[in-house]
Amino acid sequence: MAPEFVVGAFKSESAIVAAAGKLRAQGRAIHDAYTPFPVHGLDEAMGLQRSILPYFCFAFGLSGLATALGFQLWSTVVYWPMNIGGKSFSAVPALIPIGFELTVLFAALGSVATLFALRGLSPMKTVDFSEFGSLNDRFVLVLRAKPGEASQLSRDLSSLGADKVQEVSAR
Repeated sequence: MAPEFVVGAFKSESAIVAAAGKLRAQGRAIHDAYTPFPVHGLDEAMGLQRSILPYFCFAFGLSGLATALGFQLWSTVVYWPMNIGGKSFSAVPALIPIGFELTVLFAALGSVATLFALRGLSPMKTVDFSEFGSLNDRFVLVLRAKPGEASQLSRDLSSLGADKVQEVSAR
């Protein structure tokens, strides 16, 4: 089986940012980067676009709020109206806690599901980094290898300062 990814570990954040910028300029497909802390400028070096996930989160939150308010208003005004002390059937301030809870619930669960769907994440497909040791002091750059170009990518990563380079296949 041909390797699907080429993984290179760097010792510093400046090295991984420089390598990602040079590889992107060469037209190489950067799959992902794993760092022990956020690295300023790595997103731009990798050429990542701004995420559309916040828009999905907002839409899921609005649907949660609409579901909560719609169901509560329907149940108190239409399905089971109760005249207690001459108060209004639609007591909107009483609907706020459930509306807030369903807004947060729908936004959270919908965002996680959308993240998995957009990024193609699955617990069945993993890349093993055990040969690199602990990732708390290393900066790892993962490149997607086309058939036949894994050895060239390995040489490119080594020339850009990667301490350890490995060709791996996803499981």
